[in-house]
Amino acid sequence: MGTISFARNDYPTLGVELELQLVDTETYALSNSITEVLAGLPEETAKYVKPELMQSYLEINTDVCRTVGDVRQDLTGKLKDVTATADKLGLKLFWAATHPFSSWRDQKITVNDRYYELVDLMQDVARRLVTFGLHIHVGVDSGDKAVMVCDRMLRYLPLLLSLSSNSPFWEGRNTGLHSNRSKIMEGLPTAGLPPTMRNWSEYTWLINHLISTGFINTIREIWWDIRPHHNFGTVEIRVCDMPANLEQVLSLTAFVQCMVKCISDEIDEGAYQLQHHPMMVQQNKWRATRYGIDASLVSSENYKLFSVIDTTKQLVDLVSPMSERLECTDELDRICNLVHKSGAKRQLEIMEATGDRREVVKQMIEENNGF
Repeated sequence: MGTISFARNDYPTLGVELELQLVDTETYALSNSITEVLAGLPEETAKYVKPELMQSYLEINTDVCRTVGDVRQDLTGKLKDVTATADKLGLKLFWAATHPFSSWRDQKITVNDRYYELVDLMQDVARRLVTFGLHIHVGVDSGDKAVMVCDRMLRYLPLLLSLSSNSPFWEGRNTGLHSNRSKIMEGLPTAGLPPTMRNWSEYTWLINHLISTGFINTIREIWWDIRPHHNFGTVEIRVCDMPANLEQVLSLTAFVQCMVKCISDEIDEGAYQLQHHPMMVQQNKWRATRYGIDASLVSSENYKLFSVIDTTKQLVDLVSPMSERLECTDELDRICNLVHKSGAKRQLEIMEATGDRREVVKQMIEENNGF
């Protein structure tokens, strides 16, 4: 691949990607219907809706946005178009990171040479990737900055996973995890927490090495929980489950934009690189995976345990001044709502009350698909 050029952003612009499930209106099972949905969309919206590895889900992308309010307006319009098209086809959009009962064995691969090559390379590791995530891009001004931000953001990724956790079920079973998606994703050889890198040169060397040795075919096969994105000139946060609704997406987007901008400013001011032990981050990610918003997370500063509630409040207080600058104070403040009601927790409550996994899908759609 050689030289990898990083597209510069002088403002912390936003880009958001939603991976949503297509489910049948009658059975609430996953439906391999992406081709029909894409064919029925208005031309302007279709440019921002992409097929994914399996035919039972789609990805909705925003345009480049400056504020979280812009993201809201952008996604609301596209979601209305996609929802209207899905309704005509007897389909619903389900906001969750795994499906409560549909099996990966029943999902069809999207007709695409890249996807076929990926499945040929990864086999069942790829076939099991019936998972749905939220990806948030924030613009930064250089490749070196992107690498440094990724390193400094590592310690906050478990908290983002706790707040977004929304995948307690797999293959019709309660897994005992609040984010089973995160464990499925970690089956990929280039997923999970990224290695620590010092600068853009080291990142470029690593990508070129992985391609030249045949470990990956393209830079697009790097699926770390956070990564630089050279084409967009962003830091891309990929650790989150797909939350239960648009309001949760917007709160997480505000939190991420504020955190990235605060870290970026610290780097510009010459702040010392605080150390965090990789095992502390790994430990916290497991705690977030297992317990979601009920997790206790280890502080990288004093190694004491704090609840997700306390950790969230502390960080919200820290970045609140930045939220005023970035015009996302209301969305940031609402992230505290996530501390009390994640998608995973609500799914488990419905299952306990009804004993019916179809009711889980049905009620989650009824409660969360208004935007």
